[in-house]
Amino acid sequence: MANKRNYIRIMLGILFMVIAFHFAIIVKLIPYNIAWGGRLKNDNEMFVFEVISIIINLFLIAVLLMKGSYLKFRWNEKVIDIVLWIFFGIFILNTIGNLLAKTSFEKLFSILTLVLAILIWNILGKTKTKGNIAREEKNIN
Repeated sequence: MANKRNYIRIMLGILFMVIAFHFAIIVKLIPYNIAWGGRLKNDNEMFVFEVISIIINLFLIAVLLMKGSYLKFRWNEKVIDIVLWIFFGIFILNTIGNLLAKTSFEKLFSILTLVLAILIWNILGKTKTKGNIAREEKNIN
């Protein structure tokens, strides 16, 4: 579990930076025409897209905090894993979408979304428990 917690910590750090990036777009420190594939037409669209993105990122942070046992409140482990698999799929699709984006800046985000997908893959990877190790040893002998 120690490695998984490290992956979760890395992912949490990245997600907090992503949220800061979205806030920077909302307060217009970063122009919104470089985000969302260059498809946003006005401030209202930008605000809606950015707020939704921040909410989704906060949701993912909450799920990761549950997975890493950082929160007392916790969903069933299977539910947490299903949500993380959904995010894995979203990040893979987002990687493809970013590669097809209009702006070079957003194409760079394909690296970020691929890293996030890989981190989730590692977080969801098989854990060696005492029961699994005993079964593996029994199968070897």
